[in-house]
Amino acid sequence: MQQLSTQPVASQQAKLDLKASSPWLDAWRSLRKNKLAMTGICIIIIFILIGLLAPVLATHDYRVPVLADRLLPPSSQHWLGTDDLGRDNLTRIMYGARVSLTVGFFSVILSLIVGSTLGVIAGYYGKWIDGIISRFFDILFAFPSILLAIAIVAALGPSLQNALFAIAIVNIPTFGRLVRSKVLSLKQEEFIVAAKAQGMKDRRILFIHLIPNSLAPIIVQGTMGIASAIIEAAALGFLGLGVQPPEAEWGKMISDSRQYFVNAPWTVVFPGLSIMITVLGFNLFGDGLRDVLDPKMKN
Repeated sequence: MQQLSTQPVASQQAKLDLKASSPWLDAWRSLRKNKLAMTGICIIIIFILIGLLAPVLATHDYRVPVLADRLLPPSSQHWLGTDDLGRDNLTRIMYGARVSLTVGFFSVILSLIVGSTLGVIAGYYGKWIDGIISRFFDILFAFPSILLAIAIVAALGPSLQNALFAIAIVNIPTFGRLVRSKVLSLKQEEFIVAAKAQGMKDRRILFIHLIPNSLAPIIVQGTMGIASAIIEAAALGFLGLGVQPPEAEWGKMISDSRQYFVNAPWTVVFPGLSIMITVLGFNLFGDGLRDVLDPKMKN
């Protein structure tokens, strides 16, 4: 009797376990076991909070020069010192985080949407459509990404919006080729063939089957792409093609202070460390996602 009474309980528990399990939930559980990936997540969250809370945390005005305080070393009043115009470095790094993360996130989102759309169309329809889109990708890949971004910003004019737009353009073929190759392999699968045999429309096949099954590599590439976008934004800022004064941006801060590196190294070191740590966080997180979401990387 006792054995019979425990069977419904065991069956109910098994059903609960099945409900609590899904591919994305399993991926999150695996990701939590990856210490490096979780370290990357913590770094990303910290810098996002720093950027969002910059107006609250900042103790100085990041725009107004104070020439009497120029090139002061780190102290209790200015934790990371001041720049050549007497502005607090910590405050400017906080506001610089907003710019770098904004460019990183939105440029990747834009390039992901455009590149993935073109990749899906090229991979699914093939023939001359694939030929035209693939040649477009080849043209963009023919130029070094940073040189193409410099050319675009130089043509449009230096500004944050144009820098974001340029970085998005140079990353379009990366997402496009990735999605195209994934769609080419997926459309040969039996469930796609069965969907076509049942008369399912192309739009439903794309949005119900192909795109959802291509999300894993897109997410991984998007995470790694944010790190690359932050570096490219810093490079454009260093060349004076990104954010314009008096706005704060890490690459621009390094460019403005490079001549003071010997006498005031804190003006260059701290913005450089901010770039390095942020990029490291996204790379660690991206590596963890790749290990979890890529079946080839699983043991």
